[in-house]
Amino acid sequence: MESSGRALQPPPRGAEAHQGAWRFTAPALDTSVPRVRHAVRDLIRRQRAPVSPEVLDGLLLIVSELVTNSVRHAALLSPRLGVEVSLGDGWVRVAVEDGHPYRPKALASDPAEEHLGGRGLLLVKAVVAESGGACDVEPTATGGKIIWAALPLLAA
Repeated sequence: MESSGRALQPPPRGAEAHQGAWRFTAPALDTSVPRVRHAVRDLIRRQRAPVSPEVLDGLLLIVSELVTNSVRHAALLSPRLGVEVSLGDGWVRVAVEDGHPYRPKALASDPAEEHLGGRGLLLVKAVVAESGGACDVEPTATGGKIIWAALPLLAA
């Protein structure tokens, strides 16, 4: 993984020390999923962000699902993916960017269990809703996409 190792923007004057944004890249490989998850966990701990254990667990699950989706569905067109972690006043946001133009949609409930995959985004949406957060998919200027999720730092 390549990392800037520094906040993209310094925290505003008087802001909490944990606030900022960090960006790094990883290859679109299965081995990147746990590496990115651990990097995000370590960053949040290093910044001493006031993230409850429940929110951290949810955030790491979201990171795993988003990176897995990029690896599985975008690697052919996007051999590297970008990850950004932002810590703000009362929230934490993770975003995963790849160069594939397809904007995924969470699959509807499948009671017959005919589809074995496709539930990752449903899981992301459920974690976000349970915590009182937000998530979305946005296009990039280069034709790819960014999928992001923001959670409150303390459990809702």
